[in-house]
Amino acid sequence: MANRGPSYGLSREVQQKIDRQYDPELEQVLVRWILAQCGGDGGSAVAQPAPGRDGFQQWLKDGTVLCRLINSLHPRGQAPVAKIQASAMAFKQMEQISQFLQAAERYGIAATDIFQTVDLWEGKNMACVQRTLMNLGSLAVAKSDGLFVGDPNWFPKYVGVLEREEGRLWGPVGMLTPPCSRRKSQENRRVFSEDKLKEGQSVIGLQMGTNRGASQAGMTGYGMPRQIL
Repeated sequence: MANRGPSYGLSREVQQKIDRQYDPELEQVLVRWILAQCGGDGGSAVAQPAPGRDGFQQWLKDGTVLCRLINSLHPRGQAPVAKIQASAMAFKQMEQISQFLQAAERYGIAATDIFQTVDLWEGKNMACVQRTLMNLGSLAVAKSDGLFVGDPNWFPKYVGVLEREEGRLWGPVGMLTPPCSRRKSQENRRVFSEDKLKEGQSVIGLQMGTNRGASQAGMTGYGMPRQIL
């Protein structure tokens, strides 16, 4: 799966815990979407990957499928990745993965929701790769620009599902119902009149405390000794 030796001890336990977060059912959804999305980009058909985490990683490892995916979400002539080329050289593969990640962030995916290049290329965290692609698909549906290809119902129930088992933030598919999902926030611009803005300048915010109930009753003058009765 990766060009690195086996891990031992605590590192092995951590890696096993990360591997358990990988969702085979979500993999099937993502494969169906990527095949559908890339099938209409005018290029050659994308091959079906071998099932399983290793097959999914090898399918995406060289970055060509990812770059075709992000290009297909942009209007013709505005593709963010100008040149996509299959290569057996490691640096070229990682470069194309990096180009996809940069384009995904410009597309609107939060930097905290984007996997690292080594997560995919070395297969260190394929669950994180799934989360990035899941957020990308959900955002493509939310944009409603006519460029999404596939079934929009593939994504809503997967977005932001919270599951605290074993300290994980993202859990198995269908653990919680859609109302518990986290959806991307939408802009809600507010416009206030000049009078309203001036009125707000005279209000003491609660973050600054309050002067209600303040009183100097019973206080002695400054500099006077304390009266002990």
